[in-house]
Amino acid sequence: MDADTRLRWLRIALVLTGVACLSVHPLMALWPSGWAWHEGHSNYPLMIVGIYATLGVFLIIAARDPMAHLSLIWFAVWSSVVHGGIMAVQAMTEPHQGGHLLGDVPALFIAAAALAMLTPRRAGR
Repeated sequence: MDADTRLRWLRIALVLTGVACLSVHPLMALWPSGWAWHEGHSNYPLMIVGIYATLGVFLIIAARDPMAHLSLIWFAVWSSVVHGGIMAVQAMTEPHQGGHLLGDVPALFIAAAALAMLTPRRAGR
């Protein structure tokens, strides 16, 4: 894949990942067993929604000029891998959290993989 095509696909992946981040709150409401890590009242959902909404907005902004936002993109990649890994272990060890193995866990790994495959390791590559 040539550099221009790769950059075009990276822009698309950034927008899609940003929209997914902005969709965390509705996903928690529509599919709690796959997206919400709480039962009953908790302050956790609003905190996670705030963090992901912020990341989503900045990933969409980064889509305009990905090469100027490489550190943000790599933060999104590696934080998704770490977060998804922790959640995968928790989903496998806590029987009532197994739905996350079909929801937010694969979503994080898919987003991380797509961004990692499309993002140049340094500016100019």
